[in-house]
Amino acid sequence: MMNEKKVVVVLPAYNAEKTLQQTIHEIPSTVDACILVDDHSTDATVELADSLGLRVIQHERNRGYGGNQKTCYKAALDAGADIVVMVHPDYQYSPRLVEPIAAMIAYGVYDIVLGSRILGGGALRGGMPRYKYIANRALTLIQNLALGAKLSEYHTGLRAYSRDLLLSLPLNANSEDFVFDNQLLAQCIYLGARIGEVSCPTLYFPDASSINLRRSTIYGIGVLQTTLDYVAARTGLYRKPIFDFPPLQLKPQSRSLPQTAEEAP
Repeated sequence: MMNEKKVVVVLPAYNAEKTLQQTIHEIPSTVDACILVDDHSTDATVELADSLGLRVIQHERNRGYGGNQKTCYKAALDAGADIVVMVHPDYQYSPRLVEPIAAMIAYGVYDIVLGSRILGGGALRGGMPRYKYIANRALTLIQNLALGAKLSEYHTGLRAYSRDLLLSLPLNANSEDFVFDNQLLAQCIYLGARIGEVSCPTLYFPDASSINLRRSTIYGIGVLQTTLDYVAARTGLYRKPIFDFPPLQLKPQSRSLPQTAEEAP
């Protein structure tokens, strides 16, 4: 628990046997539960997760990264989570950041918090391929201009969400592929959610999952389509199902200003 709020970590897994144990051992004790959703792995991910005491949900077929997350968030919300943190079990993102990003939601500062590989300048040092870095920066610039936000990146896989935020979004309308993450973040901006970022070191190594150039290109096209759909929904040109909900429903928590010396008793 954190500030009397239940924190649940979800792990969208596919062939994560080699890195799962190290990931789990670094998740802080303030987490109330960990749920692993296995997307029809061909290795011993499920058996290892069971031995580590995780709650495990298995897909009977491979549904893709987005389809995996849909199961993750439904399971976490059904378990009573007030805060849901997505951690990739491939150890590319540091599990030690679960506590600080969850705290920013638990204490009412943000509705969603992103672990940014760009803040702090560690992406290339961590081994991010240069073409991915360039694509990340270009797509982020385009989306910041089109969506009216000022984020350091839109493509991180370490994220924390409030329960209210997840319940406010039509997640099932999103893609079951990698662009799910980008669609979800665009929906958060469309909704008017409060978005925070923290610097997150990242590691690229042989056992960490990473999509190839072809899949990266497909993802980039999907990001541009999501951006176009967002602008169309905002301007009334057309409205895709992923933006078929009223914007600006989440209300920022009011914060009283500190008293001046004259007002203090």
